[in-house]
Amino acid sequence: MISPTGWVAEQARLYEESGGTKGTTIQGAPCLLLDYRGRRTGQLRRTVLIYGRDGDDYLIVASNGGADEHPLWYVNLRDEPDVRLRVGTERFEARAETLSAEDKERVWPHLVDVFGRYADYQRKTERDIPVVRLSRTKG
Repeated sequence: MISPTGWVAEQARLYEESGGTKGTTIQGAPCLLLDYRGRRTGQLRRTVLIYGRDGDDYLIVASNGGADEHPLWYVNLRDEPDVRLRVGTERFEARAETLSAEDKERVWPHLVDVFGRYADYQRKTERDIPVVRLSRTKG
C-alpha cells in the first residue's frame, strides 16, 4: 500500500515506475522510497522520504512537518525495523535504528543542510524529532 497522501503516492509511483530515475528529489533534496510493514496489519507500506548520509548509512527524519505526534511510518519502524529501500536505481534491504541523542546532535547540522525546514519543524514542536539510521543488510 502506497501512502494515502496524494502527492506522496504520486511521487512514489513515479520513482518506482521509472526504476529510480525520476521523482528522486523533494524541493531539491534527495529522497528515497521506504517500504515497511504495518505493526498491526503486517501489510507492506511505502512512503517517500528525504534523506541524508552518514558514511554508508542513510538518515531519515521523523519530522511529520513539525506536528506534535510522530509520523506513522516511524511508529511502525520502532516495532518492525527491517525495511526495503530504493535509493535512485538501487534497491536493497536495510535495518532501521533510532539515533541516540548524541548521534542525532552530531548529524543534525548535515540534515538541516540537506533540508532547511527541519530546523523550523523542530522549533514548532516540543517533541524531540527522531532521526533514523538505515543500514544496508542485503542487496
